[in-house]
Amino acid sequence: MAAIKDLLKVIWRSIKVIQSVIGTLIFLILLILVINVFFLESRPTVPNDSALTLDIRGFVVEQKKTRDPYATLLGVQRDLPPEVEMRDIARVISAAKDDDRISTLVLRLDNMISAGPSQLHEIGSLIHDFKESGKPVLAYGDYYSQSQYLVASYADKVYMSPGGVLLLSGYGIYPTYFKAGLDMIKAKFYVFRVGEYKTAGEPFLRNEMSPEAREANSALLDDLWQAYLKDVAENRQIVIENLEADVENQDLLLREAEGSFAKLALRMGLLDELMTPDDWQAAMRKRVGRNGISRGYNSITFKKYLRAIGPGPASADRIAIIVVNGLITDGERPKGTAGGDTVARQLRKARKNDRIKAVVLRVDSPGGSTFASEQIRLEVELIRLMKKPIVVSMGVAAASGGYWISLASDEIWASATTITGSIGIIAIIPTFEDSLKEIGINVDGVGTTKFSGAFSPARGLSEPVKDIINQSIQQGYKQFVAQVAQSRGLSFEAVDAVARGRVWSGLAAKELGLIDRLGGLREAINSAAERANLSEFEVVYVEDPPTFEDNLATFLEETSILGARPKPTNPGPVQTLFNKLNEDLRALFALNDPKNVYALCLVCRLSW
Repeated sequence: MAAIKDLLKVIWRSIKVIQSVIGTLIFLILLILVINVFFLESRPTVPNDSALTLDIRGFVVEQKKTRDPYATLLGVQRDLPPEVEMRDIARVISAAKDDDRISTLVLRLDNMISAGPSQLHEIGSLIHDFKESGKPVLAYGDYYSQSQYLVASYADKVYMSPGGVLLLSGYGIYPTYFKAGLDMIKAKFYVFRVGEYKTAGEPFLRNEMSPEAREANSALLDDLWQAYLKDVAENRQIVIENLEADVENQDLLLREAEGSFAKLALRMGLLDELMTPDDWQAAMRKRVGRNGISRGYNSITFKKYLRAIGPGPASADRIAIIVVNGLITDGERPKGTAGGDTVARQLRKARKNDRIKAVVLRVDSPGGSTFASEQIRLEVELIRLMKKPIVVSMGVAAASGGYWISLASDEIWASATTITGSIGIIAIIPTFEDSLKEIGINVDGVGTTKFSGAFSPARGLSEPVKDIINQSIQQGYKQFVAQVAQSRGLSFEAVDAVARGRVWSGLAAKELGLIDRLGGLREAINSAAERANLSEFEVVYVEDPPTFEDNLATFLEETSILGARPKPTNPGPVQTLFNKLNEDLRALFALNDPKNVYALCLVCRLSW
């Protein structure tokens, strides 16, 4: 009896602890909402003659991923780097160009972790347009990564701390190969593909890059790198051949600079002047005045200015933007990912809305499920068939399934450095029968046909099953190529010659007839407006409305109510390797095509 009483006491104490934790969480949530209502809804004031500080923090993305606010409250996700949407960067720079209160644009990019080549060039194009206002653009950094420097090079003057580092290393593609490791645990990966350049399954079959992948990747990287060098050379008024030679000989030039990366960057013409943080602050106070609160200069940050300018002007006519971001998978998926059902539903919503006169499909995806890709493509086709213009704008990557869904549009725009093409099909099926046998586990049983239990990961694939999968892959490839041929007005043979899974830069894709025009999202929107005969219109994003959890997560990210967020920093080499392995495995587990057939580009998912 005493034991039962003790047990009940323990249970009661546990219940009280749980009640306390839940009550505390509810109180915090209510407190956060009250603070949000009373303090955050008011727009910040933009000081006159101020500098707009473009302090991009985190990863540049087309669409932010949904985050768990409760994990943040419990401290689980406090170290996750933030994300910044390209649309916000574009709005801020465009608004500041015509804002008389903004006298200078300052680029502070130390905390910009990563952005794809096309995003970097698009930001640069926005800065170039801003400079037409006659307002100066200045860049200052404690250091510059290669990506950060491309954006900084568009400034009128580029400054760096004397102890800073700037090293241009070029672009590279270095996938992780798993075959030797899989052999050690006796795991099998059956990979079926069409096209010698369809390399998405190579990491499971090889320990090194194939000659075909090496050929295609080298050509792609050369296009991207030449675009980088061209823009930097033009921005800094350097002869491109001299810049290319200096980059190749940075080891020798660094010795001449006595090991100082800052002096090396000056010698290469990449910087205008070395300046300590204190000297930089003093120079900016002289230019735009003191902010009146601290020793800083008169300025407004990127996030505050974004809130200050508010939404754009409303109009009766609208152009809708629908974002396809990340791996394309089957079903409903949260914001920041591309679920076939989700994107198809958003396209239907835009099609049935009479106020929406045209649609821009912004694609930043390496592809994925062929089933989900075709589901999206059919909805794009329905919009076009009802004579509502639909234009595709390709982001960092729109390849394989990302290219597939673009085919039914009226027009395809891409950046010169967009990664596209990869017209091919692949199936990846892992089995672990030998791994299980190694630890003494066997699988046996009976079925009504030779196909019963055929796709169990605990059994190998029989020859009839392999034949079925291979036939499906061949049919899928022919369908893909036929769709491209019909959409692009090319013969099946002409498409097949440039398909076979090969990736192309946007520049090469334009020459091959795979896309229509070179340009960014702004150009695609203007083209959609022209097709719809619109002179005045409002641009709206068709997305699922934010939930309570979404709003709470946004609030926690943008405030310091739980303490300051860790400063976003570029991950070190060990963390980079771990992140890459984790990304590859997560992508593998996310693949859920009902037929296990994928239009997927491996190199499109690499970080830059």
